[in-house]
Amino acid sequence: MASSDVLSGSDPTTWLLCACPAPRTARAAIIPGVFQSAFDLLSQPPEAYLIVFAIALGDGVFPAFPSESIVIVAGLLCVVGDLSLGWVILAGALGAFAGDNISYALGRFVGRPAQERFLNGDRSQRALAWARRQLAERGGLVIILGRYVPGGRTAVTFTAGVTHYSYPRFAGYDVIAAATWATYAALLGYFGGRFFEHHVWAALLLAFGIAGCLTLGVEAVRRWRK
Repeated sequence: MASSDVLSGSDPTTWLLCACPAPRTARAAIIPGVFQSAFDLLSQPPEAYLIVFAIALGDGVFPAFPSESIVIVAGLLCVVGDLSLGWVILAGALGAFAGDNISYALGRFVGRPAQERFLNGDRSQRALAWARRQLAERGGLVIILGRYVPGGRTAVTFTAGVTHYSYPRFAGYDVIAAATWATYAALLGYFGGRFFEHHVWAALLLAFGIAGCLTLGVEAVRRWRK
């Protein structure tokens, strides 16, 4: 049977396994082991959009959810699967905005008990101290940039609530932060899929590499400005 016959009508996971060059066993094993679960979860709309929304929301409150990775994979599935880029971006942005607002509300109305319960590690404490200084000095800019730093986004939004940062201003800046973040993450996966349509593993590595470099860059600027 020709490879084109195998690929036609296949689900995205099968497409992924067929599209990846498989002469090297180690390379073939990397893709299913790391990404197959995400592909399985996100292979079918509209459930996939709800998953993107839920994980983006969760990451806004508990910085342990892989929201950026999920949005990147969903963007890739807009090329090799059945997802729509517009819906992926909308779901990611709405989830991020909702999560950020829950984190802000926890900081504003629960405050210290929530901090002691969920953000009591050394790393979280350093992030909170940094967020408090940056909000005092730069306000909205740190709300936008903080969204691109895993863990930093929760520290910024929670601290904005603790310090009673103006909610209308917070919400306005956070709309920009959530929309640009979701667009950037989804487009990384989408264009990675376009550039490496027959080598999905390369598309994922490129997308995650760019995302990692951006995170490191923001973190480097943060440390330099201390």
